Amino acid sequence: MESTFDARCTLCPRLTCFLSRVRERHPDYHAAPVAPFGDAAARFLVVGLAPGMHGANATGRPFTGDHAGILLYETLHRFGFSNRPTAVAMGDGLELTDCRITNAVKCLPPENRPETGEVANCNPFLAAELRTLPRGAVILALGTLAHNAVLRALGLKASAHRFGHGAEHALDGLTLVDSYHCSRYNTQTRRLTPEMFRAVFHRIRELIPPARDSGTPG
Repeated sequence: MESTFDARCTLCPRLTCFLSRVRERHPDYHAAPVAPFGDAAARFLVVGLAPGMHGANATGRPFTGDHAGILLYETLHRFGFSNRPTAVAMGDGLELTDCRITNAVKCLPPENRPETGEVANCNPFLAAELRTLPRGAVILALGTLAHNAVLRALGLKASAHRFGHGAEHALDGLTLVDSYHCSRYNTQTRRLTPEMFRAVFHRIRELIPPARDSGTPG
């Protein structure tokens, strides 16, 4: 069985070299491939772009420690997928329920822009992770790159399933739901508002309702 993650991966020379320089400047940073985080048996998988310099790259946990995780974790908590509304650092007590978070690219790219070949190199890890999902699971793609990476991992053509905020795609036993990325730029420019993000999660909860009544919003 293919691995869903390799903490010592060096498939991308540009990223490996960049991380080496980051470790020199920030010796206290994680500055290595960032593992998926959450429930191993989750029915809900969130797919982001790549670790942020002072977020996941620093803390070692997806969407933790920087602006990009603010809206994501608050919304996960609101809809019953998380026990806390904030993600500060490893060891902060945060736990996910029926949810796991991963990235299309597991290493920090310069200027947060992975190259096409780097996305391709990391795609087998995502493909292996998607194969662990149960039938009926939901995948939330944060942004076009994550959307396309999911389709590639499933052997599907992007032209058959166009990205669109709030769009929903049936993919042979899985459902892919799209959202604009919860980046600082998108939230501060109001391209993505909390109301827009919550609307996406309302639909996700319709697709995968809680196993028991937990006070999750309907």
